[in-house]
Amino acid sequence: MEEHKSMPKDKGLDHTLSVLREGYEFILNRSNKYESNVFETKVLGEKTICLTGKEAAKLFYDNDKFKRSGAAPKHVQKTLFGENGVQALDGEEHHHRKAMFMSLMTSDALNEIAELTKKHLESFAAQWETKEKIVVYDEAKKILTHVACEWTGVPLEDEEVDERTNQLADMFESAASIGPEYWKGQKSRTAGEEWMEDLVQKVRDGEINPPSHRALYQFSVHRDLEGELLDKQVVAVELLNLLRPIVAISVYMSFTVLALIEHSDQVPSLQSGNEQEKQSFIQEVRRYYPFFPFAGARVKEDFTWEGYEFEEETLTLLDLYGTNHHPDLWEDPKKFNPARFESWQGSPFDFIPQGGGEFDFGHRCAGEWLTLDVLKETLSYFVNELTYEVPEQDLTYSMSEMPSLPKSGVQLTNIVRQKNR
Repeated sequence: MEEHKSMPKDKGLDHTLSVLREGYEFILNRSNKYESNVFETKVLGEKTICLTGKEAAKLFYDNDKFKRSGAAPKHVQKTLFGENGVQALDGEEHHHRKAMFMSLMTSDALNEIAELTKKHLESFAAQWETKEKIVVYDEAKKILTHVACEWTGVPLEDEEVDERTNQLADMFESAASIGPEYWKGQKSRTAGEEWMEDLVQKVRDGEINPPSHRALYQFSVHRDLEGELLDKQVVAVELLNLLRPIVAISVYMSFTVLALIEHSDQVPSLQSGNEQEKQSFIQEVRRYYPFFPFAGARVKEDFTWEGYEFEEETLTLLDLYGTNHHPDLWEDPKKFNPARFESWQGSPFDFIPQGGGEFDFGHRCAGEWLTLDVLKETLSYFVNELTYEVPEQDLTYSMSEMPSLPKSGVQLTNIVRQKNR
């Protein structure tokens, strides 16, 4: 019989404010304090189990033990995820809906994402040469709005780029906010869904005809397990579950340029064109810099793991940032070292910046491959196609703000394209 152990427990009535104050390091701090990869706390007035590390990630992504339904707070659904989307589904319904996303991730489609990224980088860089200064984060959001809409088949007029960029960015920039910033995110979520619903209806009515391989068409005609068309509100949520995450790669794009600034000694080797070195650099950007703090699920039914009892319906959080910085998994985790990925074995449970587990059957982000292609193009463009200067600015970033970003957004001046040198 398995020995039952007492789970380490946070003292105090509620630790929601501590989550907001400590951000990405909330779980990691307590894991270190209790010298345990599992502990109990209370968030939003609810008993919550927190997990970190490779073995904990394996547990968390066991679909027999955890479910996603009811895990995301309404606060987050009304900004980041939307309601009734794939993240909140389980079982066969989840697998069927996830397949709709995975069908888009063909090699040709991913190659196109890379080509679109390069095309729009080049278009924007031509404008950068005429500007005194640019802010990489602001430019990246616009570039990726173009990329996302073109790749999914969503029409985007020049005069609406700023509006749509802001709407998509508000959804992930406000997810951990309160007050006016949260209300702005909620308003943008509503406007974004109305935008998508209108397009879906036009596709179904034959008023617009996107190419049949584009997400706008595929999602609009997708049928559920009962053979019924999805409600257009659900289609709108799922389309935004493509557009929003692509635009959110702007956070990683900013950190990629920051990494080039902070580790300029590595630029010459990256210019050589060695694909493995580029891949390792991008992976280390995703491991080292903060992106998404944790993922949530609920216990399906009572079980015991390593002596600890998990009760049905208990909210459980997996520490994404902390697992990527876990000292048992990564040597010198606080050091930026791309070379570590030259010997990395590729486990789906120790490197989880966008979630872990398997792509097809689990809840791992369907857009992770897409993210890599966007970032590799970004890296190649900045090291091989541009020269620029880095003015004095505040390049620090907060571990409590979610998402975290360099304070200055990464400012560059005197940008010149290689072809104009």
